Amino acid sequence: MNTAESAALAMTLKERGWEVADTAEDAELVLINTCSVRATAEQRVFGRLALYTAEKKRRPAGFTLVVAGCMASRLGETLKEKAPAVDYVMGTDTRSTFPLILEAVEKGAARGASGGALAACDEKPAFSFSAFHAETGGVRSFVPIMHGCDNFCAYCIVPYVRGREISRDPASIMTEIRLLAEKGVREITLLGQNVNSYLWEDHTKKRKIDFPALLEMVADEMEKTDGKIRWARFLSSHPKDLSSKAIQVMAQRRVYCRHLHLCVQHGSNAILAAMNRTYTRERYLELVAELREMMPGISLSTDLLIGFPGETEENVEETLALMEEVKFLYSYMYHYNPREGTAAYTLPDRIPDTIKQERLAKVIALQKQHTVELLGARIGAKATVLIEGVSRKSKDELICRTERDEMVVTPGDPSLIGKFAEATLSFLRGNTFRAKEARILIR
Repeated sequence: MNTAESAALAMTLKERGWEVADTAEDAELVLINTCSVRATAEQRVFGRLALYTAEKKRRPAGFTLVVAGCMASRLGETLKEKAPAVDYVMGTDTRSTFPLILEAVEKGAARGASGGALAACDEKPAFSFSAFHAETGGVRSFVPIMHGCDNFCAYCIVPYVRGREISRDPASIMTEIRLLAEKGVREITLLGQNVNSYLWEDHTKKRKIDFPALLEMVADEMEKTDGKIRWARFLSSHPKDLSSKAIQVMAQRRVYCRHLHLCVQHGSNAILAAMNRTYTRERYLELVAELREMMPGISLSTDLLIGFPGETEENVEETLALMEEVKFLYSYMYHYNPREGTAAYTLPDRIPDTIKQERLAKVIALQKQHTVELLGARIGAKATVLIEGVSRKSKDELICRTERDEMVVTPGDPSLIGKFAEATLSFLRGNTFRAKEARILIR
């Protein structure tokens, strides 16, 4: 989501005549778009702010420093007390003030100043979707369709910094898809903190458009692009909101890739209940079975949170058992860190860090084993890939991705970027497939 919103902010800057600086030291404006999901993310931001504070002291003319995103929403103007070098704080619900900030900066620059006070804005803060979220030159793009979260999982800060769920007008989503097709985008990912809880109420026609209905609309719109946008994905999915109808649409409309990120967080019903996840391991496994029945060969990935207060060794074993049953292609694995303001912050029975790290190490080791097994079983298979870019390690190699979200490297010329090709997955290097060549399918 931050990547999509950063791209939208960059577009606003470019439309006003701003250009990207080669380095931060050359910039007249530095914008940090922040995340608050984990405390470590905020710590990194403060480290970055310390560097820019030193840079402001070094440069007499100074530059304007803007902090945006979830951390800005959480701390508000108190962020300036912690980091006086910050000129403007812009939360997720006040991004509409960005043009006003830029106007103040531009006027201040003309006077040789570093910014200038932002005039009081009497509008009530409210989240609004940008019209366009593509990164310049990219062949894949995020498309936010909803914002916020109503779930209030005990460990999660998101509802407090992103607010309650707001769904985007489907007409605006379709317009962005058309624009992305014109810009050469070949794959889109529908985004939301809880993407499959999307619900748009059309008061003029007295109807509601839910997530399965939106998936149908998106597939129809993609077909109108005559194959320019061929693949679609969506994330992040909460198991309680993934309906059979959505799975059916995903299975029937082949624009949807055969991969799904379905966050489980834990394999113990006791811990899931304590986390306020509102589903059981049994329900999660039912969804997995339904997905695999409707879409044989689909790959799954997930999030796993270890060391939640009150967790026992038996709870961890239940999580390992769930992993053995599902066999995720990959997982985002982390141990619990208390976040002030969340329901879990005051819970007793916290797990010592050493034990959390030991338990997490078991989870990581098992996931690595499953990843190696699943990828190894694919060696020799033929797969359709989207050529995304040039390898960082060799200018003569291209980075590709399968619809199962597997990475592939193949020899090739940069002129092939954005093409779909057929590649034989010859062997593995780490978790990346190597292909001897990729035969272009669609030019």
